[in-house]
Amino acid sequence: MQNVIPEQIYCEVMGSGPALVLIHGWGLNGAVWQQIVPQLAQHFEVHIVDLPGFGHSHQLPISECLSDWTDAVVARIGKPAIYLGWSLGGLVATQAALRYPQQVIKLVTVASSPKFVECNSWNGIKPEVLALFQEQLNDDFAKTLARFLAIQAMGSESAKADIKALNQMLALRPMPSSQALKVGLTLLETVDLRQQLKSINVPFLRIYGRLDSLVGHRMVKQIDNLAPQSQSVVLAKSSHAPFISHPQQFLLSVVDFAR
Repeated sequence: MQNVIPEQIYCEVMGSGPALVLIHGWGLNGAVWQQIVPQLAQHFEVHIVDLPGFGHSHQLPISECLSDWTDAVVARIGKPAIYLGWSLGGLVATQAALRYPQQVIKLVTVASSPKFVECNSWNGIKPEVLALFQEQLNDDFAKTLARFLAIQAMGSESAKADIKALNQMLALRPMPSSQALKVGLTLLETVDLRQQLKSINVPFLRIYGRLDSLVGHRMVKQIDNLAPQSQSVVLAKSSHAPFISHPQQFLLSVVDFAR
């Protein structure tokens, strides 16, 4: 596929103060942040984006290159900001800090990894799991998406409520395109930013859930070693979506760091 930089991705802005960009994860859209946006908007000018192919950006052309996704987000924001990315969105936010250090004031990644797939001594998602999701996308789009959302809440004490919330938030905006889902999975399978983390020279916070089955707690120490200039916070009772299961703890970490 020819790489195309999507233009004018959807972005909703709320609140006032320093600019804070929220970047959602695979399969979801900007509505996933709705539970915490009112509180964040008391401190920040919150920019809530829909990545190309997701939510209100579902009709935009899809590039297979992470840098193009990043370029589209940075171009849409158009000014220096704090970038916060969840899961796949964490890759976009990290790439923004690497490519546009003058535009990224601070970086926050949530339940994210510079390399999501397991290899050698690196902890991560088993390659066959993502390969199975790719295969199942062709057979049953909706069921595969629902399965992945369920995995994101697995382990949390409030898993059933979290899964319900994720599905409700997904339904608030247009469903993602099948191409966006396929390309997003490919990025999760192939992107490796491990050796570039040490080049990030802006304040950098990483937030994890201790019970996360996608970005396991064993990865935290590995990433600590790759990015010793960063800070890491592990929420003991949270899974892959800490801002849904433990919003107040999450907000406290973000606001304290981003101020």
